[in-house]
Amino acid sequence: MAFVVTDNCIQCKYMDCVAVCPVDCFHEGPNFLVIDPVECIDCTLCEPECPAQAIFKAEDVPEEYQDYIGINAELAQHWPTVTEKAPPLPSAQEWDGRPNKREWLVVEESVRWAK
Repeated sequence: MAFVVTDNCIQCKYMDCVAVCPVDCFHEGPNFLVIDPVECIDCTLCEPECPAQAIFKAEDVPEEYQDYIGINAELAQHWPTVTEKAPPLPSAQEWDGRPNKREWLVVEESVRWAK
């Protein structure tokens, strides 16, 4: 089972997780990161590194975030792989911990998926 990035990453995009990933399974969008479930080797390194506590093992994703399993899989096919840590978004501290951030998830027009 792969790991999944969920709601609290939106508008934060801390990238500590990217720095420890041994297989480069993270993909970067404008204001969110996702994990490619095909590339993820379930190494568990990323989960404790996430300051926003937004990463869960797929089987442990809370009920309210179950749709992020599909979101990660779909967006990983469209967004570029990211392999190096970059600074978080400027407003990350303001957004960290806010509930229900999905409406602020930025997805480019070229990506077609069911919201």
